[in-house]
Amino acid sequence: MKFDKKYLQNVVWSEEGEIIENKIIETSRWSIHYRMIFKTEDGRLFETFYERGATEMQDQQPYEYDSDEIECSEVKPVKTVVTIYERI
Repeated sequence: MKFDKKYLQNVVWSEEGEIIENKIIETSRWSIHYRMIFKTEDGRLFETFYERGATEMQDQQPYEYDSDEIECSEVKPVKTVVTIYERI
């Protein structure tokens, strides 16, 4: 589903919508790359990716270089079991 760039920027800045998850997935010299899951007003969940400048010298805002409409994938929560190992 396509979303307006301004709407997604407002979601990132917590002015609209509801952020379910917003994680750093990668870094580069100039940017920090995020994966965000957000909920729409009708309760659907969508995934999107964006970048922000890594320092104050890289004045890069979310979706700054993207088109006016951004394709987001609908997602659903899936519970999984994870085994971890602790010292005895």
